[in-house]
Amino acid sequence: GLHGVGVSCVNALSAHLEVTVYRNGKIYKQEYAQGIPRYPVKEVGSTALRGTTVHFTPDNSIFTTTVYNLHTIVNRLQELAYLNVGLTMQLEDHRERDEQNSPFKQTFHSEGGLLEFVSHLDSTKVSIMPAPILVEGEKNNVIVQVAMTYNTGYSETVVSYVNNIHTIEGGMHVTGFKRALTRTLKSYADKSGLLEKAKIEIIGDDFREGLTAVISVKVAEPQFEGQTKTKLGNAEVQGAVESCVAEVLHYYLEEHPKEAKLIINKVIVAAQARQAARKARETVQRKNVLMSNSLPGKLADCSERDPALCELFLVEGDSAGGTAKMGRNRRFQAILPLKGKILNVEKAQTYKIYDNEQVRNMITALGVSMGTDGTDQATHLDKLRYHKIVIMTDADVDGSHIRTLILTFFFRYMREVIEKGHLYIASPPLYLVKRDKEEHYCWTELEKEKWVKELSLKDGKA
Repeated sequence: GLHGVGVSCVNALSAHLEVTVYRNGKIYKQEYAQGIPRYPVKEVGSTALRGTTVHFTPDNSIFTTTVYNLHTIVNRLQELAYLNVGLTMQLEDHRERDEQNSPFKQTFHSEGGLLEFVSHLDSTKVSIMPAPILVEGEKNNVIVQVAMTYNTGYSETVVSYVNNIHTIEGGMHVTGFKRALTRTLKSYADKSGLLEKAKIEIIGDDFREGLTAVISVKVAEPQFEGQTKTKLGNAEVQGAVESCVAEVLHYYLEEHPKEAKLIINKVIVAAQARQAARKARETVQRKNVLMSNSLPGKLADCSERDPALCELFLVEGDSAGGTAKMGRNRRFQAILPLKGKILNVEKAQTYKIYDNEQVRNMITALGVSMGTDGTDQATHLDKLRYHKIVIMTDADVDGSHIRTLILTFFFRYMREVIEKGHLYIASPPLYLVKRDKEEHYCWTELEKEKWVKELSLKDGKA
């Protein structure tokens, strides 16, 4: 490492350490106990091999547990195989044995390198590219390797390494990669006219939605931020990675216009979703869950201030709204007329959903945010203004269609409202049978015929 204390620390923390060096045709060996040499370095034989083997036993007087996690070791060796093409490593775990009492054995080897690595990371996702992009180059004595691909998902996965060390916090090599990706893709999109057609502002995050990438650099004198070696600080590495990635990616986009268009289209959709989400957040932001300063103009709100006691009726149009307003209890019942059929959210793009006036009115009236289908985005039910939401549409075909559209919206974007029991469907009658002051509401043809017949028998008229 940078300070050269790695093996010294291992020795200090081990009850026993044995190092064997194969060098210049000879074998050298030295052993330590509790960090103290048992004897000077000695020559023990000859060999044609090259390399070093280290055997150590952790000191139980220092560590509370010395049980090694097999899964962690397997993952690390698999990483090293991907990062070092052609290298073969063998793992034996004598704690794990099969029916024949043979120890667990696994061999690690990769010929595909980072291409295999990125395909492995993306194995559970649907790729939009036929094969990953591979970047290989050397700038300013920095060896750069990058493999990347795009999938239909929405998350970003960027894994980085410096001299085979996993830099969890990234660093200059990751910064250089992101700058090259954003700059090159934006330049291509501008030149192709795709962004101009979309008429939308793109930011760096949009270029990385659905991205899976592995970055590996080899640096002669790496400078890490902190002893944990989780973040690279060499400024010159940023320029080296940026230059290599930009050069290869530019060539790829020019040579593969079909794949380039798929990537840019995904970027545009990501930007549309981001802006739509921002609009939704702005729509539902309210200083107080009970204040109605920014409520929809056609909402006839109630006077009750306890959401648990409040009811909201969603009705068809202004005429139904007027009738409902006359029959409601103003203290705890609110009425929101919806103009015609709302947008079918099952088929519409996300940004169109947020732009729809009827959907915006419902979101604003309810006071909660939209949780997208397939995500864990919170609906924030603690801000729900009405704990009983009633869909009250007409008892005809159009009414049934509108009810279905509203249900679909809640199921896809506010499912928690349904799961918590806040959504209801009103069941209005189809007929009113009346004679003098006697009235009977009927939900079916049979009920109507029954009351028509009974009332007709009274004085021979109905």
